[in-house]
Amino acid sequence: MLGNHQGTKVDACKTDAFDQWCLRTLLGIRWQQFVRNEEVWRITKQPNLAAIIPSWRLYTFAHIARMDDDDADAKMILTASLPENWKRPPGHPRITWLNTIQRDLRAYNLD
Repeated sequence: MLGNHQGTKVDACKTDAFDQWCLRTLLGIRWQQFVRNEEVWRITKQPNLAAIIPSWRLYTFAHIARMDDDDADAKMILTASLPENWKRPPGHPRITWLNTIQRDLRAYNLD
């Protein structure tokens, strides 16, 4: 079974693979041509998609946290707490969105 950290690495690899597939399709590069990923990024001047996603998450978090309306659905979800007797159903992710935000902030040495 994959832990939380390994699962996010797997997701990042899948995201990058899809991004590469899209870029190669747009450029007309076939798999037989053996063009390295770094070369595709150099040609397109596109940043690594898995590296961009954390900044988008932090931007979204900041937008929600700055909302004036405390009754807004997004802000209520952000500040909600789970009941004491709540258990995560099997098969559901162990990591929450806020845990992911905290991990993204640690990359910038912030709490």
